[in-house]
Amino acid sequence: MTGTAMTEASEFSQIYNLGVVPIPTNRPMVRIDNADLVYRTEAAKYDAVLADIVERHEHGQPILVGTTSVEKSEHLSKLLKQNGVPHEVLNAKHNDREAAIVAQAGRRGAVTVATNMAGRGTDIMLGGNPEFMAAAALAQQGLSPIEEPEGYEAAWLPALDTAKASVQAEHDEVVDLGGLYVLATERHESRRIDNQLRGRSGRQGDPGATQFYLSLEDDLMRLFKADMVDAFLRRFNVPDDVPIEAKMVSNAIRSAQSQVEAQNFEIRKDVLKYDDVLNRQRLVVYDERRRVLEGEDIEEQVREFIDSTIEGYVTAATKDGYPEDWDLDRLWTALKQLYPVNVTIEELEEFSGGGRSGLSSEYLVAELKEDVQHAYDVREETLGETVTRELERRVILSVLDRKWREHLYEMDYLRDGIGLRAMAQRDPLIEYQREGFDLFTAMMDSIKEETVGYLFNVDVEVAPPASEEAQEAIEGLVDATGATALAGLAAAAAQGSAPPVAPAPTLLAKGLAPSRPAHMEYSAPSETGGVERGEMEVEDGGIVEVDPNASRAERRRAERENRRRGK
Repeated sequence: MTGTAMTEASEFSQIYNLGVVPIPTNRPMVRIDNADLVYRTEAAKYDAVLADIVERHEHGQPILVGTTSVEKSEHLSKLLKQNGVPHEVLNAKHNDREAAIVAQAGRRGAVTVATNMAGRGTDIMLGGNPEFMAAAALAQQGLSPIEEPEGYEAAWLPALDTAKASVQAEHDEVVDLGGLYVLATERHESRRIDNQLRGRSGRQGDPGATQFYLSLEDDLMRLFKADMVDAFLRRFNVPDDVPIEAKMVSNAIRSAQSQVEAQNFEIRKDVLKYDDVLNRQRLVVYDERRRVLEGEDIEEQVREFIDSTIEGYVTAATKDGYPEDWDLDRLWTALKQLYPVNVTIEELEEFSGGGRSGLSSEYLVAELKEDVQHAYDVREETLGETVTRELERRVILSVLDRKWREHLYEMDYLRDGIGLRAMAQRDPLIEYQREGFDLFTAMMDSIKEETVGYLFNVDVEVAPPASEEAQEAIEGLVDATGATALAGLAAAAAQGSAPPVAPAPTLLAKGLAPSRPAHMEYSAPSETGGVERGEMEVEDGGIVEVDPNASRAERRRAERENRRRGK
């Protein structure tokens, strides 16, 4: 739900197939939206803005001034200081005070200078925010919700009632002054942002007014040939401080905004088309990764990887020429780096019955597939079925994640330069789809090849870890006095308690070891305004905060908790 979706209704429909339904306001909207005032120069515009602010501030009407950038908000703030107008600046440099500034922006005599996105999505209450005023009053009395929660809670309701009464009286006074006055110093490229700024005033049936001040030197005004209007004004000696109020100018501004919005719409639509190519690849990779994480049996898939890799090796070596021209020695050298080959070239030539000329690509593929599957059976028998299944899962996850990251970088490089294909009279999107598919196919082949190589060649060590109870007992020996700990162990032995059951063996594969927790120290602002310091053990999948005063055993326990989260 948003208040500005109707402006982009056509885009929601064309790109996302979503309709936009306008909902009537809860209360009648009585805000007055004044016609734009256009000045010839930016200096004349700011003079008019300053005069308007000073006049309304003298009467006590709250004012919200909208600017398009931090630099322009600070420039206007400087002008207000020179004229002695107290005000607040709400931009990216003061985001820590945003809540306090917005809470007071509707009070009598308040002047707030804000950038285009500051304070959006919040109600500026006429007369002020009673909860904020109550909290400020309790803070002046020295009450803290952290240090004195009971006293703070007891004093909260009386303070809130007092603040509500004060706000209601001030609200009625601000309403009589005309409500919140929104003043914008420039039109934005999007009408939606302008509507958001207007929407700060006149909420929930409150009165209000809006006014846009523009100049022919604004960025948007240059898009509709403002120099022609400037030449017209110069010809008739129109003073700089006389604003232009013409329907032609207003229509030209709306037309310029529509043109910019149309350009941005085409850009977003184009980006969506390019992202759709990568999204289809992303679905394939994430579906495969989810299957592995959910513990599905992937033995059959691994054996398909093996067959596909062998077939790719043989096809690449035998695609050109006759059997006598094939470089089988080079093929066998590559295969031996992949897995322990048990069959020789001479044996295959003998089995074919026709020597080298009797060999065919299909025959080599069939024989080598049989040989590699037998080698994998031997590998599984050596490691054990349970260890082999765990090794398959970890190898595929490791290789898939690494190759996918590399593929994303390659797709980014392709996207950066694909627009140049238009110079060769080629559709960049079609070229991106074609080359992106080629890169994805190459990535999948590389995943298969590296997976097979790891499964056959990685060094695997299976070591049963000590149970958690035993580890904690050992750590207790370090932290406690030796005599006390030994006495406790002796008592447990005397009672004949059964030893804890050892957990499942741990698989250690070189190059695939799980990441170790990283010890981090941090400092952050506390609720009282001070600095809070602490320590963390960071592990993939979760963060366990560590007490700086924790014992060594507690730190180890936090590390084990991190490892458990990561699995």
